[in-house]
Amino acid sequence: MSKKEIVISAQNVHVDFVVQRDGISSLKTFLFEGNFRLFDRKNVLKGVNLEIYKGESIGFLGRNGAGKSTLLRTLSGVLPPSIGKIEIYRRIAPMLSLGAGLEVEMSGLENIKLCCTLMGLSKKEIEHYTPEIIAFSELGESIHLQVKRYSSGMMARLAFSSVVIPNPEILIVDEALAVGDMGFQQKCMTRINELRANGTTILYVSHNPEEVRKICNRAIWIQDGVVFREGNVNDVVDEYLATFD
Repeated sequence: MSKKEIVISAQNVHVDFVVQRDGISSLKTFLFEGNFRLFDRKNVLKGVNLEIYKGESIGFLGRNGAGKSTLLRTLSGVLPPSIGKIEIYRRIAPMLSLGAGLEVEMSGLENIKLCCTLMGLSKKEIEHYTPEIIAFSELGESIHLQVKRYSSGMMARLAFSSVVIPNPEILIVDEALAVGDMGFQQKCMTRINELRANGTTILYVSHNPEEVRKICNRAIWIQDGVVFREGNVNDVVDEYLATFD
């Protein structure tokens, strides 16, 4: 049996954020009531270890604030870990939130070129994929408008089309499919299934466990900043859903 190829490795990953303390409402409070600490450190990820293999489709589950989105941003290289190490061995196409990475003063067409450049595509590859991206987005002549003129649905179409059409090696999607009309959502799902079939590694965050079950073959349950459970998608989803009974 051939050895599985690791495409992302996370080793003892911690992510801390600095947040302002509650209770400091004035300079008087700060100077005369002894509240000299303006900020606290919040531990969001607390020692995550993961190996993600080529061709896997992994769904990340967890309640709000568990650390799912922070983990995806760290795995994508957008957010550096405070402690630990992330190693990425393949080209990543991240869609981390609605309109993330879009330059609103630029046109849709200019954003396509920028997105593809950031993903590491050559000029020739960008020229090849641009017409297909435009067609998939269904934006028509609006592709020449500044993105600040777009509705939220149009922005989602542009962002999603720009990352899924150039055949990414690793696709990271964070709650980005619940936008637009049902027809476009189904179109997105079809494209994701095509990428899966072609060997793209998919990391997917959703608050809809049944959607995770449809897309993924492995699930990772994040709770309080750590990997609480991982394994077969059906087993982990069933256990996760049982906590809501």
